[in-house]
Amino acid sequence: MRVGVLTGGGDCPGLNAVIRAIVRKGVQEYGYDFIGFRDGWRGPLEGETVPLSIPAVRGILPRGGTILGSSRTNPLGVERGVRRIRDNLAKCEVDSLITIGGEDTLGVAATLSDEHGIKCVGVPKTIDNDLCATDYTFGFDTAVSIATEAIDRLHTTAESHMRVLVVEVMGRHAGWIALHSGLAGGANVILIPEQRFDIEQVCSWVTSRFSASYAPIVVVAEGAMPTRGELILKDGSHDSFGHVRLSGVGEWLAKQIESRTGKEARTTVLGHVQRGGTPSAFDRWLATRFGLHAIDAVRDGDFGMMVALRGTNIVRVPIAEATARLKTVDPALYAEASVFFG
Repeated sequence: MRVGVLTGGGDCPGLNAVIRAIVRKGVQEYGYDFIGFRDGWRGPLEGETVPLSIPAVRGILPRGGTILGSSRTNPLGVERGVRRIRDNLAKCEVDSLITIGGEDTLGVAATLSDEHGIKCVGVPKTIDNDLCATDYTFGFDTAVSIATEAIDRLHTTAESHMRVLVVEVMGRHAGWIALHSGLAGGANVILIPEQRFDIEQVCSWVTSRFSASYAPIVVVAEGAMPTRGELILKDGSHDSFGHVRLSGVGEWLAKQIESRTGKEARTTVLGHVQRGGTPSAFDRWLATRFGLHAIDAVRDGDFGMMVALRGTNIVRVPIAEATARLKTVDPALYAEASVFFG
């Protein structure tokens, strides 16, 4: 049995831990041979591979990023994309493919598995934690920890100058990072994509904070939108999956707050620092378990399935089910955090 492995979409802490677990268990217990495809779905499209062996994965557990590289390549949007993947898998003598990714990467895997007979097993990865069918995705815990540390540091500088500090975090459609880091970091306002915000209400919370002789911290997800207004974009470009580039809501918000309240406001955009660096202990643990169970699914011939966390158990769910919709923040959870606004 030769198994292919790829990591697609945005990079994320814990990817290397998954690769390591897959290879270690697959070689030691099942005697499988492994090959890695470079840069997400571009690897199977172009036939670009790297060998994967136990020596090749030694020492990568604490490393961020991915030794295989990643990209946002969409093979379903490429001429003869499915045929090229099928031909390259046959050329490399790959019997099955473990795809590690988020909504887009796994969406491709679901199509290839369900409609074209390519044997795929999925592993859920995204710092946004927005894949349904799993309680958590690896990478999320690290991103929240990084954002929380940044908020902690910003409190002291905000209070030293008595200014508003707006912290923009990642979260296109789901506000999990903003909610968790904002609550953990003691933010005074948290804005998420699931709940449009009233700028007047935000300014009222800011003013209330100043009246108590404290400097406010506002945490906003990049996909958050005002009640009257549209999504704020970096530019008009789209990636191969049709997603626009987000950025700028933090700057827009700071300008609005400053002009409406007369208080100085500054913005910190955390951006890709949330993706980088060594994974947290939880993400290493979760990613390793996902890898171990993914290779078990290959052994069992349980293709078209994704490993998922339910409570403390790793279960298997159809990839198509996991990518059918996004997991967004429940209004009740957001209401809990709102107690601390203002």
